[in-house]
Amino acid sequence: MRSPASVTQLTELFDASMPTIVEHLRVLERAGIVASEKVGRIRTYQLEPDALVPANRWIVAQRRPQEQRLDRLGDYLARPEGARS
Repeated sequence: MRSPASVTQLTELFDASMPTIVEHLRVLERAGIVASEKVGRIRTYQLEPDALVPANRWIVAQRRPQEQRLDRLGDYLARPEGARS
């Protein structure tokens, strides 16, 4: 969903009970990943647009050294067996 969704709408998307979904949403809200708004009896949740930017930066930073290691491994494996040392 790209727009705010109610707890009921979100519960329909997952194979989990409403209390389980509500608890997960509370955790995500405390972490600043989602924001909620209550109008009457309906609480809606929406993703915070930039909440995962720091996590993405960390993932990218971790991925670069791993890709370099895999490139070196690929180069090593591409050599004839007698040339590997």
